[in-house]
Amino acid sequence: MASPTHQLWLLMFALGAVELICGYSFHNCIADPNSNWKSFSCKSRKDRLMSLIVNDLPRSVVNLTITFNPLMHVPNNSFVHLPNLQNLRLDHNQLRHVDSSAFRNLHQLQSLNMSLNEISELNASLFEDLQNLTFLSLANNKLNKFPEGIFFGVHNANTLLFRNNCLTNFSEVVKSISHLMKLEVLDLCSNKLTSLSHSNVSLPQSLSVLYLCRNNLHTLGCSSSFLSFIKLLDLSNNIKLRTVNFREVNLSHVKSLHLNSTSVNIVDFLKISNINAGCVDFSGTGLNNSNSINELCRLLKTKLKSIKNVQLRHNGIWNLHNFNFSYCPKITGALDLSFNKLKSVKCPSFIYNQLGITKFTAEHNLLMSLPSCKKQKDFQFKSMEEISYRFNRILTVNAHAFGQTPNIRVLKLNINNVAFLHRQALKGLKKLKILRLDNNLLTDLFKETFETNVQLQILNLRNNRISVIFKETFFNLKYLNTLDLGCNKITHFQPSGLDGLKSLSKLYLDGNNLKQIDSSFYHIFQDTLTVLDLASNQIRFLREENISPFVNLSKLIDLKLNSQRDHGLAVLPRTLFRGLHSLKSLYLTNNNIVYLPPEAFDDLTNLTFLTLENCCVGVAQLEPGVFKNLRNLTRLILENMGIQNLSKEVFGNLTQLRILQINRNVMQSIPVNALQSLPRLQYLDIRNIPLSCTCKNKFLQNYTVNNPDVQVVYLYKLPCQPDKSLKFYNFDTKVCYIDLGKYMCFINVAAVFLFTVIPLLYVKLYWKIKYSYYVFRSWFSEHWSRIRDKEENCKYDAFISYNFSDEEWVLNELLPNLEGNGSSLKLCLHHRDFELGRNIVDNIVTAVYSSRKTICVVSRNFLQSEWCSLEIQLASYRLFDEHRDVLLLVFLEPISERQLSSYHRMRKVMLKKTYLQWPDSDCSDPLQAQELFWNQLRRAIKAGSRLETEQDDNDKDFAPESKATEHCDNLLTNESYY
Repeated sequence: MASPTHQLWLLMFALGAVELICGYSFHNCIADPNSNWKSFSCKSRKDRLMSLIVNDLPRSVVNLTITFNPLMHVPNNSFVHLPNLQNLRLDHNQLRHVDSSAFRNLHQLQSLNMSLNEISELNASLFEDLQNLTFLSLANNKLNKFPEGIFFGVHNANTLLFRNNCLTNFSEVVKSISHLMKLEVLDLCSNKLTSLSHSNVSLPQSLSVLYLCRNNLHTLGCSSSFLSFIKLLDLSNNIKLRTVNFREVNLSHVKSLHLNSTSVNIVDFLKISNINAGCVDFSGTGLNNSNSINELCRLLKTKLKSIKNVQLRHNGIWNLHNFNFSYCPKITGALDLSFNKLKSVKCPSFIYNQLGITKFTAEHNLLMSLPSCKKQKDFQFKSMEEISYRFNRILTVNAHAFGQTPNIRVLKLNINNVAFLHRQALKGLKKLKILRLDNNLLTDLFKETFETNVQLQILNLRNNRISVIFKETFFNLKYLNTLDLGCNKITHFQPSGLDGLKSLSKLYLDGNNLKQIDSSFYHIFQDTLTVLDLASNQIRFLREENISPFVNLSKLIDLKLNSQRDHGLAVLPRTLFRGLHSLKSLYLTNNNIVYLPPEAFDDLTNLTFLTLENCCVGVAQLEPGVFKNLRNLTRLILENMGIQNLSKEVFGNLTQLRILQINRNVMQSIPVNALQSLPRLQYLDIRNIPLSCTCKNKFLQNYTVNNPDVQVVYLYKLPCQPDKSLKFYNFDTKVCYIDLGKYMCFINVAAVFLFTVIPLLYVKLYWKIKYSYYVFRSWFSEHWSRIRDKEENCKYDAFISYNFSDEEWVLNELLPNLEGNGSSLKLCLHHRDFELGRNIVDNIVTAVYSSRKTICVVSRNFLQSEWCSLEIQLASYRLFDEHRDVLLLVFLEPISERQLSSYHRMRKVMLKKTYLQWPDSDCSDPLQAQELFWNQLRRAIKAGSRLETEQDDNDKDFAPESKATEHCDNLLTNESYY
């Protein structure tokens, strides 16, 4: 049963796997787009937890590099979800602790590199699951010992590198690796070992390479057979190691022994050791004078008939004049005198009769010149094939400097100060194939310089001071396939300056001062040239060119025009790349192209790689169709071009594109259809783009997060703009997912409906709407509930609603008859009882609901008053909706049926309730009629407010007037109360 910790890790990995089902972007790693999701690099990240770096990686990972991170700890089960891992790099971090089960489940791991960390201790069970591990590096750490049995499960280990640690006990090291029967290389250099003493265990017999350099060995202290199977033994830089320490030590199988910077006397060592003398590296053994070298040679000659290689590096040799290598056995291979203090060589005569030497090396010395060595029959070193004088101070190379070595094939004079190369310095070297003259001070080359080097294939003249290529300089180099003239000061080629180069395949002219591309330079290369480097020159086009300078280079596959100095390629002619049908790689970075014509790449039908990084800053938008013919393009770099917009038309025909880098541009959004037009896209870099986290990028977010085929570089680290604390991959897009078409349709239909219906409603329902507004307004004013609660204990017996033109009748007739003469009735009049400073609507509502009845004094002026209409509306609301008998109508004057026809609310009240008519002055007995009027009105006011049936109403002894059939509505005037 799995432990709780293990279960937790499995759950976390499962959650990570669920996330990867949706997309292939990773928090801290980048998948190599050419590896089919098998190789990942996690470099220079800021996260300090291993889980944050690796937990979202897929199971398919085979090669994983985690370097230059602030990681200090590798927890248990860190890679348990990566069972297919074969190569793991954890070097150049800050690791201090590696838990015992950190590499659990990595049964397929073959290579593990944890060098350049701060690990001081390892757990004994750390490697127990690494049965297939063949390479392990723990170099440059702080280890002082290995736990017992730490390599017990690593049966297939082939190479173990423990260089530059603090190991002190060699016996413990041997014990820990003794069972590794496939181990071949063990590196223990730069530790603190003092001896090779060991217990009864021995080194694996398979071990053939043992590095013990830079330790504190003062004795070997091992059994005689302990090193019997070693083939390469490096004991250099153990200053205390002496000759006597090798007595009776079996070195018979050693093929290469390094003893430089020790206290071993090499001659005495050869006398007491059973090693094959020809396998000893004599570098750094104090052989700094002719006597010691002659003595060594005599001894070697007694032991050997011939010796393949003689290495005399780091011996402080400064003079070869008195050396006589004739005392040495025949040298059939290389003689190496590098890292000495030689100031001159005076031809190879110092090696006298050693005519079998094939390679002579004198690098890192103090040579000032190479003298003339005229051809001499007695000193023809015909076996010599390679000479190297690199890293010296050679200023001049005189005529016939190599006259005694006519058959050399490789000559290295690079990284010197050669300012004068005699026209005949290389004369006679008819078999020379590789010539290195780079990193010198050459200013001129002539036809005679390479006249006899007819077999030359590679000529490197980079980093000199050549300004002009004279005519026919390379005329005889018909087999030359690589010519490197980069980083010189070439301004032009004289006519026929490149003639004769019939086989030239690679031409490097970068870093010169060429100002134009002359098509005549390249007409001879039409069937051969495949690589042309013109970067970092001064080439400019100020106008359109009719003829392409590359039109004849039908075989060219690699062209570099990047980083033109001063102002770059100001104009990119439409025909510049005409005819380059075979071109596969094009570099235009770091230029200042002001306009990228859509026809520029039309002929590049086989192009697979194109970089325009920083080439067109200021180009706001790529023209549609600019890449229309690049159907074979697999990688496109558009970094830092100042692009503001992209469109589907730009990428429409890039059907094979797999890698797209558009980082460091200024667009705030990327249309998803542009990316969806790239069916094979696998790698997308949109870092350092100010993408806005708004609805216009909702589809881009969905594309980057959920696309199962496209890796978006560091997607989960991409910030929102301008708030960088938010992340692009998870900004809220819920409000964005609306069917705009559907809602726009609804909005349009609603708008048409409203514009059609509103005028009708305005005409028909104006007062009803306005009334509703006042009612709801009062509803929320908190007076509503207060008034209704006090309805049964009303403050007034009646609220008098009248028009100001009828005010005289109200004051002179109504008020004295209802409140005077000992009456107990109390009336509410607006001019007397309304609260000053209060909203008039609130006063009306309060008056209606604070009175048992509302008496409407109806006249023609009343019918025209907006406020009177509101008051009767409120009272009729109580009448019809609350079933309260609260409304009394008093007509001051006769009003015809026609005049009442438009007042529907009043008409409805008059149909349900009887009303009072103020007696006409023309009646027979007006005083009696008025007395009856006031009695009936007082009775009506005092009557209960509960609504009776229609029959009860008919039984009341009100005036037998006809019922009104109209009521107030749609009044257009807005009369004032006052």
